[in-house]
Amino acid sequence: MELSVALVQTDAGPDPVANVARAATLADAAAAAGARLVALPEYLQYRGSDEGFRASARPIPGPFTEPFAAVATRRGCWILAGSLAETSADPERPHNTSILLGPDGSIRARYRKIHLFDVAVDDGPVDLESARVAGGDEAVTADVDGVRLGLTICYDLRFPELYRTLALAGAEVLAVPSNFTERTGRDHWEVLLRARAIENGAWVIAPSQIGGPPDQPAFGRSMVIDPWGIIVAQAPNRESIVHAVIDTDRVASVRRQIPALANRRPAAYQLS
Repeated sequence: MELSVALVQTDAGPDPVANVARAATLADAAAAAGARLVALPEYLQYRGSDEGFRASARPIPGPFTEPFAAVATRRGCWILAGSLAETSADPERPHNTSILLGPDGSIRARYRKIHLFDVAVDDGPVDLESARVAGGDEAVTADVDGVRLGLTICYDLRFPELYRTLALAGAEVLAVPSNFTERTGRDHWEVLLRARAIENGAWVIAPSQIGGPPDQPAFGRSMVIDPWGIIVAQAPNRESIVHAVIDTDRVASVRRQIPALANRRPAAYQLS
């Protein structure tokens, strides 16, 4: 089975309304060019201060999902809104939520980021995402035209057990919408994405932000990787749209040749 995809690489700033409008315009252009699934990056509605992020939170469904629902309905396509700030019970800590919209504009899946970016990298980013985000606690897969899609967000990429869980649940495509920092991205982004593809025999689609705040710019390099770990599409270092065709027969072929999922020995993984 084939699925045409497009990754939208955005350069979101501190104006949520403008960011969402721009992302929706790019999503519409990607769908008009033939994409059946359009995937957008993390934090697509806002990049800036923690206070600004909290203030940008909206209910889902709501004003920041409606423009994408309109595109999905008009173009008859699927849209993965990589992540939006979703209001939660704690006004100080919205959810960081990825939303999958179907061709009728309805919400087909909702994933709240599980692993939060609490790090201090020498000569790099210092962040405490848990101070502004309420973490999720559920792995999520969804059906897109008969293709099983596993949902993750950015820092989740460093936790291979989540991706193995999704693959064991039938995921053939793993989505990694991100706002990956330039400092870590130049050494880790491609390596980790290819590793998740190879170890699970799955396609990886990773739309990312580019540019952004000077003190913590995003790396960009949105890419599509096949189940053998080959990069089949990659965005340039600017706002852009990249297209690729995913063939799920490739998943079956790779998993037959290297049956890592079938050869697991969970009983041996317990430490005494």
